[in-house]
Amino acid sequence: MRVWSVPTKKISFTEETMTRNVSLAVNAQTDIGQVRDENEDSIRCYAHPDLPFSYIVIADGMGGYSGGALASRLAVESMTLAFSQLVTPTFLACTPDQQKLMIEASLRKAIYNANASIISAKDDNPNFAHMGTTLVVAVVWRQLLIVAHIGDSRAYFWSLRGLAQLTRDHSVVQEMIDSGAMTEDEARTSDVRNHITRALGVMNEVEPEISSFTLNESALILLCSDGLTEYFTNGQIEHVLATHRPALESCYRFIDQANQAGGKDNISVGVMECSVSRELPLRDLSVPVHASGEDTTVRRVLPESS
Repeated sequence: MRVWSVPTKKISFTEETMTRNVSLAVNAQTDIGQVRDENEDSIRCYAHPDLPFSYIVIADGMGGYSGGALASRLAVESMTLAFSQLVTPTFLACTPDQQKLMIEASLRKAIYNANASIISAKDDNPNFAHMGTTLVVAVVWRQLLIVAHIGDSRAYFWSLRGLAQLTRDHSVVQEMIDSGAMTEDEARTSDVRNHITRALGVMNEVEPEISSFTLNESALILLCSDGLTEYFTNGQIEHVLATHRPALESCYRFIDQANQAGGKDNISVGVMECSVSRELPLRDLSVPVHASGEDTTVRRVLPESS
């Protein structure tokens, strides 16, 4: 497990061996935008009524003939089913390390099942031959944050220390940036900026990127489709997360401003507010970190169970 990272900073904070209380609240919104005839994005968010367990799922479909909408819906439904079966008495009786492995295994299985479902739907209907979807998922259990993604839908982490992008796009322009063939500024206006290199429903084998982090401080977790990042730089995203209160309502601001800027694509945004209390600090650590249409609002305060 690793602590979230931001570019070339070394951050000191207090690590506690005592269990901390975690409160979670979540909101997710999707919008058709100003140009498209159909919303091919699908979203889902959830907070457990009694336990510190919450998640956001965003899928950005593609393919036309309603295929993109179907692909994204199948992906979100697969993840939702997996999470609905996760928190069982057996799970609660496991150690934190075992719980982490169970969440990651559940994520992988759900992603593989979603991929198979989309491919099966393509085989059944030739109009869906080109459909597929991106996927980004964030799940929090107590102080554990796990993020999975495929494609160019993103996850971000914001706290008083700044903004960190937790995912790296699976895209042609990202590969060009990594190789030094293109700058990030050039990528924002490139003709191939929407060309992704990984998606669900394209090949029989799919490999999600899964990362885990420890929540040692109160933070906001943002998930979004590229309908938002088409218009927002990371600096602009950081500004909104740092200033807009109530924080969960920043979803509406992000969507409104993306629409005002053109709204060429569907826009989906999810925000999770994580409040982590600190009790009995025991020791200080210096931790090096490295660079890098339906309202589904749920608002709950979730005291961590003992």
